[in-house]
Amino acid sequence: MRILVTGGAGYIGSVATETLVGQGHAVLVFDNLQQGHEEALEPGAAFVRGDLRDAAAISSAIGDFRPDAVMHFAANSLVGESMRDPFAYLGDNVVAALNLLRAMDAHGVQRIILSSTANLFADPLKMPIEEDERIIPGSPYGESKGIIERLLHWLSVTRGLRYACLRYFNAAGATERHGEDHDPELHLIPLVLRVALGQRDSISIFGDDYPTPDGTCIRDYIHVLDLIDAHVLALHALEQGNRIYNLGNGRGFSVRQVIDTAERVTGRKIAVKVAARRPGDPAVLVAGREKIRRELGWQPRHPDLEAIVRTAWHWHSRHPHGYRQA
Repeated sequence: MRILVTGGAGYIGSVATETLVGQGHAVLVFDNLQQGHEEALEPGAAFVRGDLRDAAAISSAIGDFRPDAVMHFAANSLVGESMRDPFAYLGDNVVAALNLLRAMDAHGVQRIILSSTANLFADPLKMPIEEDERIIPGSPYGESKGIIERLLHWLSVTRGLRYACLRYFNAAGATERHGEDHDPELHLIPLVLRVALGQRDSISIFGDDYPTPDGTCIRDYIHVLDLIDAHVLALHALEQGNRIYNLGNGRGFSVRQVIDTAERVTGRKIAVKVAARRPGDPAVLVAGREKIRRELGWQPRHPDLEAIVRTAWHWHSRHPHGYRQA
């Protein structure tokens, strides 16, 4: 297939591109490099540097490449930043998606996989979180993804668009070539590994008095390669109808478990500081994965936290300053 990957120079998008090229697909990456890295671009993929807020740029790219499908990863994606600058999310994320969808419609492209988010579920009624859970976004970022999901629904009704919304929990881990390199870095596993690398003095635990076995928050960590497996399966299943899936490991790991695992994997002591709880942090967030297992046969190939952390450590120890010293 011919697949356009927006945000293909970012963390998850670069792994998607690596996987798709490895499977023999023709891939065009469309990325403004605002958060991505030129060094993360997959050599076997074509690249257009462009911004989805520029309607003419994305229309030209789609018109020239003529993709069979789109995987849409590009977005502003920091929950905290979205609370401070909602227009960059409720505005830019939605406008970017509209421009992409208009261009797809104009050029007859009718399949899209959306990188969505577990931030749609700020107040779940049950755990694990299934796809029929009520949607109450936890931030303007989550709201923007919810709006885009609704755009896809209505374009399916009115234009025959086929789509899959894949709602991630906590992507982690790395491949040989691609890992996490964010600025700022806010994700727990790479922050813990920076302590092991001597780049941080300690890692903060925000609250150790939650109603969990060790008092720290529990989150669902899923290997980035398992996420991309789900994207590929969903893409091939679109002929049988639209798809909405929550993607996670199906079980949670606490902050202390992540730290303890990193100590075992790296062989280095991780200094810890306990800080006050952060407002809005729920005690437990875990994805239900039964629907995608039942419908597409998807199962994580890297379900163990140690395997996830080990691949991340392998990449970070070889790229201690990210792609700047690749």
